[in-house]
Amino acid sequence: MIKNCRAIGEGDLIRLGPSWWKLKRLQFEVDANYRYMKVHDRLAVDQWQKQLVPCENMVELSLSNCIISPGRGLACVLGKCKNLEKIHFDMCFGLRDTDMINLAKSSSKLRSISLRVPSDFSLPLLMNNPLSLTDDSLRALAHNCKMLESVRFSFSDGEFPSFSLFTLDGILTLICKCPVKRLTLDYVCSFNDAGMEALCSAKYLEILELVGCQEISDEGLQLVSQFPQLCILQLKKCLGVTNDGLKPLVGSYKLDWLTVEDCPRISERGVQGAARSVTFRQDLSCMY
Repeated sequence: MIKNCRAIGEGDLIRLGPSWWKLKRLQFEVDANYRYMKVHDRLAVDQWQKQLVPCENMVELSLSNCIISPGRGLACVLGKCKNLEKIHFDMCFGLRDTDMINLAKSSSKLRSISLRVPSDFSLPLLMNNPLSLTDDSLRALAHNCKMLESVRFSFSDGEFPSFSLFTLDGILTLICKCPVKRLTLDYVCSFNDAGMEALCSAKYLEILELVGCQEISDEGLQLVSQFPQLCILQLKKCLGVTNDGLKPLVGSYKLDWLTVEDCPRISERGVQGAARSVTFRQDLSCMY
């Protein structure tokens, strides 16, 4: 684990040298409040491009607040982790389709992916080549990662909810072609009632977490009763759903666990009997 070490930047990881081969888990987090923006000279770039990075034994990789530059640094690593099972990107700038496609092609054993990306429109001011992720990344994952079980997409804090990288079709392609058991969508504005209808065919889905998905209405929520294997549902900060959306679940005992947090149009009375175990919390101070 390398966490918030202000003198260590992405380019310094090349110094691990042969030790890459010994690494099975790497958590690298740059201090977001004090980013040490190192100037990469030509020699440093060439080192990353020419030196063999033996990271075939890497099983888990977590990157937070990192800059991923084309053709150097961490971008060189993503396409070489042949045994990778778990990847976590948290607010990584510069991540592109080419990086995700290389990752998907090399990591056929991938079981879990978590992607939290900035939704701030100031990104173009921070980088010459801002975030460029599209459905091509999702299609590559769907085609190459047939063991993928856990998927989490989060668009920062939802300050700009209209900003989204993936379309509904792209997300559904991934879910339908992989045995996804756990799905978390955090401020993914493209996911709506049509997406909920498509999940009726998701035969592996057991856990669904929806955070700030404002395009989902009662009509979409009512479809949860038709999800084949779903046993855990978590709703947080969803403004478009009411008690009516939960009515088909009341008394059905389909769900083992239901969590409802900060959904202003759902009451504590509305969740009663909607699952074997229910957690309800209402704190709307964050909305004002």
